Amino acid sequence: MAQLITSHQRTCNALKERVKELGCLYGITRLAQREDLSALKLAQGVAEELRRSWQYPELACARVLSEGCEHRTPGYQETQWAQSALVMVEGEEVGLVEVRYLEQCPPSDEGPFLAEERHLIDAVAELLGQIIRARRAGERLRRLSRELIKAREAERQRIARELHDKTAQDLSLLKIGIEELLGRPGQPPGTGESHVRRLVDMAAGIISEVRGLSYALMPPELEQLGLATAASRLCLRFGDEQGLDVDFSCEGLDALGMDFEAQINLYRIVQEALTNIRRHAGATRVRVLLVATHPSLILRVEDDGTGFDPSARPTEDGEHARMGLLSMRERARLLGGTFGLRSRPGGGTRIKVEIPVPGEGNA
Repeated sequence: MAQLITSHQRTCNALKERVKELGCLYGITRLAQREDLSALKLAQGVAEELRRSWQYPELACARVLSEGCEHRTPGYQETQWAQSALVMVEGEEVGLVEVRYLEQCPPSDEGPFLAEERHLIDAVAELLGQIIRARRAGERLRRLSRELIKAREAERQRIARELHDKTAQDLSLLKIGIEELLGRPGQPPGTGESHVRRLVDMAAGIISEVRGLSYALMPPELEQLGLATAASRLCLRFGDEQGLDVDFSCEGLDALGMDFEAQINLYRIVQEALTNIRRHAGATRVRVLLVATHPSLILRVEDDGTGFDPSARPTEDGEHARMGLLSMRERARLLGGTFGLRSRPGGGTRIKVEIPVPGEGNA
């Protein structure tokens, strides 16, 4: 009978420990759902969950280090009875979870700690890593949304200014010129050939301006002729306008069945890369390569310009370039691909985008 009672007590104790473990993980999961919780408050909550989930909570203390924020439970001391696990995110050490006993406790599987507690602290470290990863992704998404909104509004303002300052003004002058041709009461009509020619040139300029605005928003040949032709013409115009030597080459795109979303995103990446070169690089030569080789489509944009230090904090003048790089990176991610950047001061800049090509069934 005594043996049966002892076995029952062990079973009950084991169940209590399992309930505490499940409660710990559940409590941390609930903390993760609170988007308003700061990193420090999250570390505090995780530490408290850890402390009360061990076998002897009245003798336990905990420490959580997470992305530069540290919390220690009240009475924490660096004693010899410790159990810990690293918090890792994509191979990077970003934190630590640790439980210590303030006094010596009966020996168990790992010093005074249960084997199940080792599993639990490892699970907590992994869960905290997932929370940090999700928070980073959410912050990137929010930052991207802010930047996209700013970029969209800036583009709208640019178009509005050009329409107001250039196109509307030219249309007003054209209107005045036509009124002169028609003549006003008591005034002879202006019918001179030079006057007519000036109006024709003005109308042609307005048409060119409007087409330029329209083309910047959506190049018509992209949908009509495909990415290869549209990108080639973009590079040709860029070279002519900037007086640069632009080498464009393309291989294997004709056999691909790319949808329009993939084409427009790759086109925008090329467009944004060329814009950054024009604004910041001071380059004399640019090389753009588009090559499809199973299982990837590779886009490279290289220049021999001034280059920069990618790890340096951007200056106010470099914010546009940073936004452009962010936009290119997110477009590559949208296509399920990768974005790579290599640059150094005085050594030019190299951008590489690699995306999976459509399968044969999609061609």
